[in-house]
Amino acid sequence: MPNRLAHETSPYLLQHADNPVDWWPWSAEAFEEARKRDVPVLLSVGYSSCHWCHVMAHESFEDQQTAEYLNAHYVSVKVDREERPDVDAVYMEAVQAATGQGGWPMTVFLTPDAEPFYFGTYFPPAPRQGMPSFRQVLQGVHQAWDERRDEVTEVAGKIVRDLAAREISYGDDRTPGEEELAQALLGLTREYDPQRGGFGGAPKFPPSMVLEFLLRHHARTGAEGALQMASDTCERMARGGIYDQLGGGFARYSVDRDWIVPHFEKMLYDNALLCRVYAHLWRATGSELARRVALETADFMVRELRTNEGGFASALDADSDDGTGKHVEGAYYVWTPEQLREVLGEEDADLAAQYFGVTEEGTFEEGASVLQLPQQQEGLVDAGKIASIRERLLAARAERSAPGRDDKVVAAWNGLAIAALAETGAYFDRPDLVDAAVAAADLMVRLHLDEQARLTRTSKDGHAGANAGVLEDYADVAEGFLALASVTGEGVWLEFAGFLLDHVLVRFTDPESGSLYDTAADAERLIRRPQDPTDNAAPSGWTAAANALLGYAAHTASEPHRTAAERALGVVKALGPRVPRFIGWGLAAAEAVLDGPREVAIVGPSLDHEGTRTLHRAALLGTAPGAVVAVGAPESDEFPLLADRPLVGGEPAAYVCRNFTCDAPTTEVERLRSVLSD
Repeated sequence: MPNRLAHETSPYLLQHADNPVDWWPWSAEAFEEARKRDVPVLLSVGYSSCHWCHVMAHESFEDQQTAEYLNAHYVSVKVDREERPDVDAVYMEAVQAATGQGGWPMTVFLTPDAEPFYFGTYFPPAPRQGMPSFRQVLQGVHQAWDERRDEVTEVAGKIVRDLAAREISYGDDRTPGEEELAQALLGLTREYDPQRGGFGGAPKFPPSMVLEFLLRHHARTGAEGALQMASDTCERMARGGIYDQLGGGFARYSVDRDWIVPHFEKMLYDNALLCRVYAHLWRATGSELARRVALETADFMVRELRTNEGGFASALDADSDDGTGKHVEGAYYVWTPEQLREVLGEEDADLAAQYFGVTEEGTFEEGASVLQLPQQQEGLVDAGKIASIRERLLAARAERSAPGRDDKVVAAWNGLAIAALAETGAYFDRPDLVDAAVAAADLMVRLHLDEQARLTRTSKDGHAGANAGVLEDYADVAEGFLALASVTGEGVWLEFAGFLLDHVLVRFTDPESGSLYDTAADAERLIRRPQDPTDNAAPSGWTAAANALLGYAAHTASEPHRTAAERALGVVKALGPRVPRFIGWGLAAAEAVLDGPREVAIVGPSLDHEGTRTLHRAALLGTAPGAVVAVGAPESDEFPLLADRPLVGGEPAAYVCRNFTCDAPTTEVERLRSVLSD
């Protein structure tokens, strides 16, 4: 019989709707029930494409005896971290403070007042490698609750007080200058892996936001080392197993330092961020590999993540059926030499094995290999033959059992996808990609925004979820709208970005310090109001807001938005020189501040006019960090930047300004290119 999760919209919660555990969604009623029964709360947090979440669910939450014990002694609450990042952040901070590490599934025991007192992540069904079994943990916590209640509540109270006392080292309200950005670059150079690209050891995550900083730093200063780190890392990732060599798109991370074996789940945010990085790398260098990967990643998002409503689904699972009814990580993606022969025949299989690095021993598990491009040999093989091999392997792979898809539409990640698809479509003359960005933006307005321009965090199957948007939702959707405004010349997207960013100023910003909170002032009160400026898997709400506020201010000359952006970047002044790998988006925003950012207005009869179109494209392809572009007819009221900007000699013209100073308008494309790459 289904439990209380049967009516939820989250695919992750629905995966647990038939568990014998009497799950509750996060709600005041769940904690009231714990109070009434005088039992602790088991909080279990995960997400639908999390491999170890599935493992623990199968081992423990589907087990009848474990469920009966849980139902008798606990109120069990299941949370999708992607729907409630605020709940996840608050308790993850407690887990990391108590244990020194965190991760998912996250398992936390709470008092009925939602105060945490015991923590963990995955617990096995039987004791293993020094870890207690999940049943042992449940029994131990139950015994402590019954026999040592005073001790438990004292521990919980101390944890909450300790969390409340953790104040962010804010630095000051000035933006980072040349010195701090140079120190950040030096810090990255020290952590850079020159043999393999990327930063640090295994596991290795795609450093999307750091790559944006490196590209912007190179554009502003000409630092060749910054460009080298960015381009080499992008090449190594694109040639590695972390990149899907058949279908495009990136896996979440590599378990090894060489980018060979991925953790196979594919997340929307990774692919949106990386699509944009590769498009920007092509813009800076003309790299054919960067162009190919940007387009293949964009096509992957549209083909495999787009929903019927025009938004983008959150993720594809790592696991799928291996053909025997057993769910195995990577089964959809890996190949043995024998499987290549079955699809391609002997001769082509040998070529494919050599080209994609498939070995008899295998590079993954049980003799299977993850496809990669281990050697720079494209010029040495028949491109047509490789294209045919790729096509046949892709068709054969499509016959396999596909990984599950999390159809939940997350506002923030859709904002990142809108920006990536709009720019990639504009750079490579792919109007279909721009159309996909517009459709997703339309969904945000139609379904996720209410009359007061307040955002709902998620939707599924055309139905808005119940959870309020957090800072990253407002910031990333605004970023997507700003990119769309520059690409399409439709000022309505600038207007919508302004509505969202006004909420950031009023509901998310501390008026005293200028620091930013992850939840709105009027959001549900948790044991702590979450606040984290560091970039992790995606830009933090804090740094994403700084970037979007800055872009909006450049478009509109709004002093409050510019001031808020600069005050928010004070934290980058403090953290950039010390932990540059974890504040890359903030460093990228700081590069834009130092460059202006530049304001580009293209005036012409229409975007169908060849002269207007050529100048507009040159403006979009300019590498000046954070530059904003407005395009439209003279005296159009679509964009503030178009005001008082006439044609020049009856011809379309470009106006470029920064720091309250404007260049002479130009009708020459080469002149505009020169100005925007200076």
